[in-house]
Amino acid sequence: MLHKRMTDSAMKGLLMACALASVAIVAMIGIFTLREAMPAFEQIGLWKLLTGTIWRPGPGLFGLLPMIAGSGLVTLGAIVLGLPLALGCGIFLAEIAPGWVCSIVRPSVELLAGIPSVVYGLFGMVVLVPFVRSIQFPGNAGFGLLSASIVLAVMILPTIASVSEVAIRAVPDEYRHGALALGSTRWETIRKVILPAARSGILSAVVLGTGRALGETIAMIMVIGNSVMMPSAMGGPFPGIFLSRARTLTGNIAVEINYATGLHAHALFATGVVLFLLIMIINSSARALMSRSSSGRRG
Repeated sequence: MLHKRMTDSAMKGLLMACALASVAIVAMIGIFTLREAMPAFEQIGLWKLLTGTIWRPGPGLFGLLPMIAGSGLVTLGAIVLGLPLALGCGIFLAEIAPGWVCSIVRPSVELLAGIPSVVYGLFGMVVLVPFVRSIQFPGNAGFGLLSASIVLAVMILPTIASVSEVAIRAVPDEYRHGALALGSTRWETIRKVILPAARSGILSAVVLGTGRALGETIAMIMVIGNSVMMPSAMGGPFPGIFLSRARTLTGNIAVEINYATGLHAHALFATGVVLFLLIMIINSSARALMSRSSSGRRG
C-alpha cells in the first residue's frame, strides 16, 4: 500500500511538472518576444504601430494595420469557407458513416494535416491562382485574399473535423435514444440535440482552427500576393476586397526578418507580440463563450 501511495505521489508530481513546464514555455516565449519588441514600442509607439497604414523600414515608417487587416480577413474567409465543410465531415464520421466508410475517410482527413504547408502553397499557385484569375473583376491578378482563404480553409479542415468528431462522439447515447424515442428524425436529433450538447467541443475546434489559420506563413506568402497594402474593394463592391492582394502578420515577419537590423528588427518582434495578443484574445473570447454556454444550460 505504501508503494502505491508513493507511486501515485510521484506520478502526480511528474504530471504537475509537465503542466508547469508548458506554462513556463509559453511565458518564456512571451517575455522574450516582448523584451525584443520594447525598443519599437518606445521609439515608435504602440498606437502608431497598430494604426499606421504604411510599412517602409527605410524611412522608418512602421504601420501594422495593413497586416492586421490581411490576417483578419484571410482568417475570416478561411473559417467561413472551411467551417461548414469541416463540421459536416465531423458529423458524417461521428453519426452517419458506416465503419468501412470511416476507415477510408478518416485517414484521408488526417492525411491533410500531415501535408507540408509549402505543398499547399504550390497547389494554390498552380491551381487556385489561375482559377481565381479567371474571375472577371477590375485589378484581379489571382494572387490575393480569396486564394489564400481557400488554401487556409483546406488546411484547417482536418483540425476542425477531427476535434468536432470527438466532441460529437462524446455525447452520451442516451441523448440520441431519447430524442429518437420521442419521434425525432435522425437529422432533427443531430441538429437539435447532439450539436447543442457538443457545442463546447465544436467551439474548441473552431478556436484551434482559427489559431492554425492565424499562424500559417509559407502557404500565405505564396498565394496572397504579399503586398504591403490595405485590402481594398478594387473598383467594385464585395467580394472585391477578397480579390485584393495583402500581407499577413506572419508573412511580414518571415519575409523581412533575415535582413532586418536595429529598429526594423524590433518592429518585427512587435509584430510577433501583436500576433501573440490576437491569439490570446481569440482563446479568451472562446473560453468566455463556453463558460456562458455552460452557465446557460445549468440555468
